[in-house]
Amino acid sequence: MVAAWQAHGRGTPVTLVAPGLGATPGEARIPASGLPGTRVVVTFPSHGDAPDAPADYWTYPTIAADIERIADEALATRAVGVSMGAGGITTLLTRRPDRFERVVLMLPAALDKPRATPAMWAFEQLAEAVEAGDVDGLHKLVAAEVPAGIAVGEHVSTRVTALLRLGDALRLLPEQVPTPDASLLAKVTAPVLVVGAVGDPLHPEQVARDVAAALPNGRLEIIDSPAPLITHRREVRSLLVDFLAG
Repeated sequence: MVAAWQAHGRGTPVTLVAPGLGATPGEARIPASGLPGTRVVVTFPSHGDAPDAPADYWTYPTIAADIERIADEALATRAVGVSMGAGGITTLLTRRPDRFERVVLMLPAALDKPRATPAMWAFEQLAEAVEAGDVDGLHKLVAAEVPAGIAVGEHVSTRVTALLRLGDALRLLPEQVPTPDASLLAKVTAPVLVVGAVGDPLHPEQVARDVAAALPNGRLEIIDSPAPLITHRREVRSLLVDFLAG
């Protein structure tokens, strides 16, 4: 367990924010923007200025254990997870269904079934580019994730730099699922907001629908964009703030 964390703001509620694979420090803070109280942003290994991950780190149970440790240390009562972070929180909830009062799962990538071919192919291309040290090829793959006509500044180059440290994760995580049995989430009584995207092969819309359906108090919001955190940042922020204010 090697993930670190940094607190922003003060007071209650305390909300843990677990980012996605390859999130830059700036991206990791996006879901925390505007939330009241204290925001506890997780930095996973091989991200930002954190040390490289141990060889056996990239499993959902290990990620979930780090999230659980940090949540307990920081006394977090709420949690927001994006992509990989959402998967880690999902795994944690199968063991401790009452751990959080409110949860947001953004862009879940998998639940209890193997990823579909488009997602596996996308991960394969990223992993091959990283392993070959093909920065130009990786740049093209990351740039293709950004909808046309959207100005993203240095997002692509910083994400490429982040992914270059994550070859093992790009190979190992796509082969796994957060839980072998979605029915284990039936014990989660807390309200859970699930935010999905349209047209993102790494985060299929159907996965978001499946996650929301598995939760007794799941609420589904689908945003018509393959990259909601880029194209609909204000809408996403409003969704999170309103939901977590409840």
